[in-house]
Amino acid sequence: MSHQTGIKANEKLKKFFAKNCHSSKIRIFKVCIENEELTLAQHVEAKGTWEDDFDKHVHKMIETDHPSYIMCRFDSKNSTGYDWLLVSWSPDDAPVRQKMLYASTKATLKQEFGSGQIQEEVHATTLEELTAASVRKIKEAPAPLSPQEEEALMSQVTDSMRHVGVESRGATLNTLNMPLSDQAKEGLAALASEQVNYVRLAIDILQERIDVDITSVIQAKELGTNVPEDTARYHVFRYQYKHDGQDKKAIVFIYSMPGYSCPIKERMLYSSSKAPLIETVESILGVKVDKKMEVDSGKEVSEECLFEALNPAEDPMSTSTAGPKGPPNRGAKRLTKSHHQ
Repeated sequence: MSHQTGIKANEKLKKFFAKNCHSSKIRIFKVCIENEELTLAQHVEAKGTWEDDFDKHVHKMIETDHPSYIMCRFDSKNSTGYDWLLVSWSPDDAPVRQKMLYASTKATLKQEFGSGQIQEEVHATTLEELTAASVRKIKEAPAPLSPQEEEALMSQVTDSMRHVGVESRGATLNTLNMPLSDQAKEGLAALASEQVNYVRLAIDILQERIDVDITSVIQAKELGTNVPEDTARYHVFRYQYKHDGQDKKAIVFIYSMPGYSCPIKERMLYSSSKAPLIETVESILGVKVDKKMEVDSGKEVSEECLFEALNPAEDPMSTSTAGPKGPPNRGAKRLTKSHHQ
């Protein structure tokens, strides 16, 4: 759910697309953003199978500290041409603003190339993810499940996690109490002592724990740039602002989940670990979380969104012509958009 940046393909890249997207000659090409344009950076011709060519060339084409797009042609064809793979390379060492720029321009690249030709998409942050074997696993993955199938699988995964040592909490299978790593606890302690005002937490599925991947001092307007476009995260932010002439502070807990771009297991684990994590966060900080939010993308956590979530404007009609109030125990509205498959 990325927004457009206004960056378009330059004429050279458009001509390359027109000539080669239906051809069997080109195997792999790289696209970068230069001078606010999508630009062809490099390309190689097909020599072997797509797996052989991918493993031979892709690592040589990417930069370990700068994002880029890699397109690879599969050997299979569809009714209008060949099937292609789009790799969004976004290394951890790249500047955050560069990563966000590339994430926000991906939709434009797909449109310029022809989204109907792109059979698979991969988001990679490490060299280990840039292998034909990794891509093949994604190609062979089952189709997205229905909500009913997800619920059934949630119970199975949760039950299996209990048996491998993750402590369960509560009477429902839909809740997991993932332990925090020492680094995560230290990050939250730094937030409690106001050494930092932002902590981002991630589930380490292999280690079966919640770890920290960012502790920082940021401005509220920068919060959205720290919300990944294709993986889930938890965010704890101390928001300082003025309201009615008074200085205010609020602890905001944000659960970001960009929908079906995340694997089913990741979605389930983040969802089922959220409630116990909030309790742990409140225990370490020594205060209650003032606002809990669930969002699809960074666009939903702008400074304006935060302010309005903490200080909702009163509807002048609510006390006059509006209908009767709902039951007091109905609960808060969820602050996320609907997911669509």
